[in-house]
Parts: sequence; structure tokens; C-alpha cells
Amino acid sequence: MLALAVVQLALALHVRNTLLDAAAEGARYAALAGSSAGDGVVRTKDLIGAAISTDFATDVTAGSTSIAGVPAIEVTVRATLPVIGLLGFERGLEVSGHAAIEAIG
Repeated sequence: MLALAVVQLALALHVRNTLLDAAAEGARYAALAGSSAGDGVVRTKDLIGAAISTDFATDVTAGSTSIAGVPAIEVTVRATLPVIGLLGFERGLEVSGHAAIEAIG
């Protein structure tokens, strides 16, 4: 029983870290010159779908923010927190990735 609990914890951490990485990558993509927040959302959804499942990419949002006075993009992913296998609490996990907006000139 303890072994199953450890495996489940490892799965939950893997899902969290994968979603966080996808959100950060989506924010970096959206922050590139010539890209938009919508491009970052699409990139994040693609990465989540390839790494875990498209079921975890249904609630992805992006918007402008400011970090220490620097304009930035924030991509937020809300997904199921896996408790039993990949099943769990709907919207029980929320992660955000940030990136400074690239400016040319």
C-alpha cells in the first residue's frame, strides 16, 4: 500500500511539473516578438497533449502582467489533480508560467 502511495505521489508531481514546464514554454513562446497570448495558449495545449493528455489542456489562459515593472506574459493552466491514477479533483491543480515580453528596437 505504501508503495502505491509513493507511485501516486510521483505521478502527481510529474503531472504538476509537466504542466508547469508547458506553461513556462507557452509564456516564452507568446513573449516572442510577433507572437500573441493566443499563440502561447496553443503552444501550451500542444505540449500538454503530447506529454500527458489533451484532457489536461482544457483550461489554459494567457494574459499580460508586469513583473518588477517589466511587461510580461502569464500563461495559467488549471487541470485535474491526479489522486487515483490520472483521475482526481477537477481544477485541483493550477500552475503559471511567466516570460518578459520581447521588444525589438
